[in-house]
Amino acid sequence: MLIALFAISIVFAQGSSEITPKADVPKQLTMYIGVVEEQAMKIAEEFEKATGIKVNFVRMSAGEILGRIRAEKANPKASVWYGGSADSFIAAKGEGLLQPYVSPNAAKISTQFKDSEGYWTGIYQGYLGFICDQRWFDDNPSVNLPHSWDDLLRPEFKGQIIVSNPGSASTGYLLLSTMVQMRGEDKGIQYMKALNEQVKQYTKSGEAPSRSAALGECAIGITFLHNGIRLMKQGYTNITLSVPEEGTSYELGSVAMIANAPEPEAAKIFIDWCLTKDCMEIGQTYTNSYQFLTNPDAKTPDEAAALKDTKLIEYDFVWSGANKGRLLEEWNAAIK
Repeated sequence: MLIALFAISIVFAQGSSEITPKADVPKQLTMYIGVVEEQAMKIAEEFEKATGIKVNFVRMSAGEILGRIRAEKANPKASVWYGGSADSFIAAKGEGLLQPYVSPNAAKISTQFKDSEGYWTGIYQGYLGFICDQRWFDDNPSVNLPHSWDDLLRPEFKGQIIVSNPGSASTGYLLLSTMVQMRGEDKGIQYMKALNEQVKQYTKSGEAPSRSAALGECAIGITFLHNGIRLMKQGYTNITLSVPEEGTSYELGSVAMIANAPEPEAAKIFIDWCLTKDCMEIGQTYTNSYQFLTNPDAKTPDEAAALKDTKLIEYDFVWSGANKGRLLEEWNAAIK
């Protein structure tokens, strides 16, 4: 809902994107966004409509965003980081790269989905799994779909797996941390070393492996299941989803204000807005993005609800974020 702006700030009521106008509204906001391009564009567009604040954004994977914020620490260029899993936000908090802001709209969000000091707040969850090209499996009828993490190590899948690089994408790092948390550190790193022998390509973006499977560039893309659902909605009828039966983990897509943000008031307005029901439902309404949402007033997409019985591990985001640098070093050493 667009309302003429004429006052100090914009207040978003909990569960609503309606605004209460006050004086001196900021004119623009610069953001780094870690969701898919279509969703990033729509979020920027709808925020501009709701507030009159012009959005400039760069779309990158979470690992790239973290690297950019590190490089710009002395002179930040952006004010908000939106999208990408909480692991990377926790690592950024530990490096002093984020600025706390407790939005009044965060009150409804469960404590398990937000930082206790307000450094970041979770927006959505996405489950990690396998996006498969059913045509490849039809052409290889003796080969079954993967139903466990160990299935990925079968010889018939050598050179048929694409996954994102843990150093550049929070999706890839989530996989690395998941294997360590499920198997223990030594066995988890050994698993990732064995998986490396199967991998055809490491992508910069976490979403890219799903598109590679849809286009027949690999048999299996390891990424979030909602990325596969999006492609199915776009007409890729060859896509089949599979979930590891022993359990999987999930991303907690988050939002935060960057430390020493050049546009702090605009950043607060955006964070208030993005935690509302209406903003959280933008993905399912406009861009075929079907994640579980953290605001209890927001409607869970039917497509996500179909995955509600997925077996999830007790993934420790705080440990994962605190140990990110060390685990990446171990992974790099192992695959070399």
